[in-house]
Amino acid sequence: MNRRGFTLIEIVISLAIASVMFAAVVYSVGALTGAKAKEGAAELAGVIRSLYDTSALSGKTCRLVFELPAEKDTDGTVTYRAECAKSGVTAGAKRDDELKAANAKEERDKKSKNESRFHSMNSDSAPTLQELAAREQQRVDDAAKFSSFQNDDVPTKKLPSNVRIHVWTAKQKSLVKSGTAYLYFFPQGFTEKSQIYVRQGDNVWTLVVSSLTGKTVIHANEVEIPHS
Repeated sequence: MNRRGFTLIEIVISLAIASVMFAAVVYSVGALTGAKAKEGAAELAGVIRSLYDTSALSGKTCRLVFELPAEKDTDGTVTYRAECAKSGVTAGAKRDDELKAANAKEERDKKSKNESRFHSMNSDSAPTLQELAAREQQRVDDAAKFSSFQNDDVPTKKLPSNVRIHVWTAKQKSLVKSGTAYLYFFPQGFTEKSQIYVRQGDNVWTLVVSSLTGKTVIHANEVEIPHS
């Protein structure tokens, strides 16, 4: 009785099935151990250190901007990026109020630009005192405006969909789990007291950032938010 060997097609199909099964096992093990979250926490700690140094050496206020998906959005992904102002500026005393003020300012800027365009089209006369004051205010606002900042050490980062980040700073009322969150770095050589939680499944790594040195310590558990 002749024994038939495997054809080339059968071997290829078998290898493909084995590869899929191996990838599924690796993914499952990674989810159980939180490997992606651990890797993301380490990368984020490096970004924080680099942006702290950038702000201190350049004399500019910089910030990390976290874009966090809604908690129920299982397909949403966390992204973070760096921004720097043209000079050293201060952050709002309350982060919640700061975000509201930023939105209000954006609306005012749109209105001011529309009014300026209207006046320029309908008048050839010298600018009024109000217009000069508005221009000066715009100049001050532009100096404090944040723009994108990137280098090899501080890239824009998009995390895997099964990794989540929550952000707390001393200027927030509570932990930010969705929407926009900020972490500021100041040219005097300090940052905000903060804790950043990187989660994957039941695994949590907590980044505790020192406000005076920018040093980030990673804890392999969920560290409680300070009450004072």
